[in-house]
Amino acid sequence: MAKNRIIKIGTRDSELALWQAHTVEKQLNDLGYKTEIVAVKSQGDIILDKPLYELGITGIFTKTLDVAMISGQVDIAVHSMKDVPTALPQGIVQAAVLERANTVDILVHKGNLDFLEGEGTIATGSLRRQAQWLHKYPQHKTVDLRGNVNTRLQKLQESDWGGAIFAAAGLERLNLKPETFISLDWMIPAPAQGAMMVVAMAEDTFALEALSELNHIETEISTYIERQFLRTLEGGCTAPIGALAIYNEKTDQIDFNGVLFSIDGQQKIEIKRSFDISEWKKLGLNCAKEILDNGGTELMTEIKEKLKK
Repeated sequence: MAKNRIIKIGTRDSELALWQAHTVEKQLNDLGYKTEIVAVKSQGDIILDKPLYELGITGIFTKTLDVAMISGQVDIAVHSMKDVPTALPQGIVQAAVLERANTVDILVHKGNLDFLEGEGTIATGSLRRQAQWLHKYPQHKTVDLRGNVNTRLQKLQESDWGGAIFAAAGLERLNLKPETFISLDWMIPAPAQGAMMVVAMAEDTFALEALSELNHIETEISTYIERQFLRTLEGGCTAPIGALAIYNEKTDQIDFNGVLFSIDGQQKIEIKRSFDISEWKKLGLNCAKEILDNGGTELMTEIKEKLKK
């Protein structure tokens, strides 16, 4: 098939989103494909005065690009995989998952960690991070933090907060990781954190064929398990749910850790175990069912009630 068609790459216009789009562009160019980047603003970037869960939309960062794809403005779209709803719109398919970067969350602080021993305020726009922080530090307060990476770092400097929580991958990609941070390796990441997903239209065989060459199978399987876990718990993008699946080459097993918290962090239902690689297709589903059977069903109902208020 001739590679003369230009693949239009849709992206949000934040610095991190553009970095991701350029990464995909370079990989496609290296394979001999012609590309063009088309940046669009998403509602999630425009409405910054409301917490994400109050907007009541899973996929607020992906919706604008979905529309641009369906209307033919762009051919493919690049997303942070953790922002993508587990059910894609009709006609749009997952075409590639790129090799995963760092999955860890970090706390960026101002050089003084005394607050960890006493009272303190931590900023995060994520219910998952909020719940896990409050579980470990019940004496602390959390405040909502929105905006792109640069805006959030700026807000932290101008505030009286002890620190703010970020995904390490985002800061590393933009070379913005400061010296003053601690790694929160005890915090279970968001499903698919650190991975990038590229979507295309289901009938666009040209784009699908091109993108299939970028797919990283190990990351695809891990993120599939984590997102299946999320979908089964009916988390959308809002409930405090963490999941991490890691392929262990030595044992040929998947090590899985999944967790559901109450919003205040007081309740925690966790599953942690290893499975044979052959079980990967149903692994996320089975782990989520176990959590639901162990009090998760009631907890999810409570969370939904709280978020409605």
